[in-house]
Amino acid sequence: MRHTYGLVEVIAGPMFSGKTEELIRRLRRAVIARQKVQVFKPHVDNRYSTTHVASHSGDQFEAQPVTSADDLVVHLQDDTTVVGIDEAQFFGPDLIPLVQRLAQRGIRVILSGLDMDFRGEPFGIMPVLLAQADRVDKLTAICMVCGGPATRSQRLLNGQPAHYADPVVRVGAAEMYEPRCRAHHQVPGHPALVSGG
Repeated sequence: MRHTYGLVEVIAGPMFSGKTEELIRRLRRAVIARQKVQVFKPHVDNRYSTTHVASHSGDQFEAQPVTSADDLVVHLQDDTTVVGIDEAQFFGPDLIPLVQRLAQRGIRVILSGLDMDFRGEPFGIMPVLLAQADRVDKLTAICMVCGGPATRSQRLLNGQPAHYADPVVRVGAAEMYEPRCRAHHQVPGHPALVSGG
């Protein structure tokens, strides 16, 4: 059943805030409503499964890994009415106009992703997706230091906060992430924090 109008929904927040879990919940409801659902994930995200989006709690939903927005279009079926996209921050800028075109065609597009990188700065295309969305849900996790609401992802390398100069995406690095609130999020060398302004 095609929608009479399209919609862009973005689920954002730090790691461990339940973004993928919420994405899966919405997708399952769409399936119950007999809508044709297709889910896509970036090829680089193979943490839990190569053929499913998976939450940290173990919830899964079948997904097609793709390398780009063009690759997504190749796999998109004509009768699809709901498109789910996980880890949207890893896609290039070409995903932005595609999302808008899909919504114009009457497709409901649900994206989830990190709104900020480990530095606490906007992550990739997420700021534009958030600005252009019809609905935004910004989730929080629990700060591992104080137990308060966490809005940031703390990267730890050998138990220490990662330096600002470290690359945003590190493939194969022995690192760990944990959610942190603003007060307990640490980024040594961050220009805004060392300038004294």
